[in-house]
Amino acid sequence: MRFTIYQESRRGGRKNNEDRMAYSYSRDALLLVIADGMGGHYYGEVAAQIAVQTMANAFQQEAQTTLEDPFWFLQKHIGNAHYAISAYSETHRLKDSPRTTIVACVIQNSIAYWVHAGDSRLYLIRQGRVLSQTRDHSQVQMLVDEGVISREQAETHPERNKVYSCLGGTHPPEVECSRKTPLHSGDLLVLCTDGLWGVMPGDILAQSLQHPDLAQSATQIMDRAEAWGGAQGDNLSLIAVRWEENYQERSQTTISTLSMGPSEFTTRMEEFGRNPNYKSNLSDAEIERAIEEIRAAIDKVSFKK
Repeated sequence: MRFTIYQESRRGGRKNNEDRMAYSYSRDALLLVIADGMGGHYYGEVAAQIAVQTMANAFQQEAQTTLEDPFWFLQKHIGNAHYAISAYSETHRLKDSPRTTIVACVIQNSIAYWVHAGDSRLYLIRQGRVLSQTRDHSQVQMLVDEGVISREQAETHPERNKVYSCLGGTHPPEVECSRKTPLHSGDLLVLCTDGLWGVMPGDILAQSLQHPDLAQSATQIMDRAEAWGGAQGDNLSLIAVRWEENYQERSQTTISTLSMGPSEFTTRMEEFGRNPNYKSNLSDAEIERAIEEIRAAIDKVSFKK
């Protein structure tokens, strides 16, 4: 595989960052995942952390070197993440379980497979245009689908961030799968939370990412979205991947997995409380305890069928 990847998350106008994201790749498969946590105190952060950590851990266990069935993998471990969040809630006897949206994608053999629950989005961009995007699991999107309101009205609707599918709720999440989608050289896959797409239309995002330097254009997008969000802006997170499978020339930032061994992985995922952009108002001892509790919750369902 050959690709360029960039990820970044910012607090925006919020006190804490409840978004989490990760990517992991073997020689022949790539996982991308973003989660947007919801919950009081620091529990939304925990829910999102459990979600991305469950997915990344499972990928490193099962992608040797490809996944037999990417859709099955994604659905199974999103379900496991849901039950892990519920286990955490039960352990702490929380009255209101923390929740999180999720969007996750696997790429192997130049084919993308993605699933989502909630309103964190994935865009497939080709030649500066949005070719495909996920459909938000939100009440406002349902109103648009039913013709009650227009897309323009949805963009400013006061309840546009209320979702009906998520991980950690009282019911298992409604998980929606894409089709198997062959990728072309130069295609872009963008995963993002509502703090980004809520202020930046998809067509502007697509056009802005056409610069050859993906890191530069993605950073500029984050700068603009953070400015547009202002003092009340939400957390905003983005993972952008340019697929370069058939490129003849490589830039300095292009990743090639050709020399990787069959059991070798590279993963980028911040542990809870380790990144200053994510850190809550918790003591070091509280952070360490939260990390152990997150691991324990994931371990409870790590072998769930």
